[in-house]
Amino acid sequence: MAEGLTMKQVQAAMKAMMDKAMETPNEPIAMAIVDAAGNLEAYAKMDNLRIFSRRHAQRKAYTSAVMGMDSGAHAERLHGGGRNIADLGDPMMTHGQGGLVIMKDGVILGGIGVGGYPSGQADEDVSRVGLNAMDL
Repeated sequence: MAEGLTMKQVQAAMKAMMDKAMETPNEPIAMAIVDAAGNLEAYAKMDNLRIFSRRHAQRKAYTSAVMGMDSGAHAERLHGGGRNIADLGDPMMTHGQGGLVIMKDGVILGGIGVGGYPSGQADEDVSRVGLNAMDL
């Protein structure tokens, strides 16, 4: 059977990200984890988060999983080649920083994404907390 994300890994990541996010409860975020095909495994959002950020967390996770690289690095590569995200023809793709690819032994297991902070780097930092909690 092909290796994938376990429920234990997904739950550990979601708990770690939520604990980190609740350190600043007045700065709401959303967080999402997808499998290698970009299908949603887990999703959570804090109260009073705007609609765009709710969707963006999942799009960042999806982009990271499907492209096999962090969403911010993927955007840099596209822009460096004079292309933009629309050129890919997939409306779920995003150029937003904050998504990380979940890999183990060179195999893509999925993606993790956060949306809501003013900075993509802050989103990525919380994604990294979740990724580290997976103990891959």
